[in-house]
Amino acid sequence: MEKDEVKVENIVASVNLADKLDLDKINREAPENVEYEPEQFPGLVFRISDPKTATLLFRSGKANCTGAKSVEDVHIAVKKLIEKLNAMGVKVNENPKITIQNIVATYDLKTELNLNEVASHLGYENVEYEPEQFPGLVYRLDSPRLVVLLFGSGKIVCTGAKDVEGIRKGIDIIKERLRKAGVLG
Repeated sequence: MEKDEVKVENIVASVNLADKLDLDKINREAPENVEYEPEQFPGLVFRISDPKTATLLFRSGKANCTGAKSVEDVHIAVKKLIEKLNAMGVKVNENPKITIQNIVATYDLKTELNLNEVASHLGYENVEYEPEQFPGLVYRLDSPRLVVLLFGSGKIVCTGAKDVEGIRKGIDIIKERLRKAGVLG
């Protein structure tokens, strides 16, 4: 498979920035970059424009970065966030461990699929397909552990991966199973 055919849409990563964070101070110091409404949600949203990400900060010192399109962008976003927090006098870990929680990616089979036929060939134990509820077929892979949404257009959305290689492997498995079932040329 061509490496550029898989398009990463979003990466969610967690990071432990500190033992605790003063969200009120961060909200006061960086009002143009943050959204904080503690009566609605306990986290503060800290936005960075390049790479375009939003990081949820919690009083516990934990944070979740979303919106990055590559693992490298996650690292850049966390580094920029740390620099901004340090500039405000907020003490944080300088080199915190970043853990990728989820990668969402898309892929195009470049052919239409008959999802009723696909569902019957893939076996119902790992398939959910209720077209009146949702237009896509949900297929769960055990290894790599992924949830794959297949659409009649031939477009695929993969979620649940911890790395891009897992997505590529999952797509290769799906393509092979579709070929064996005779529903993919």
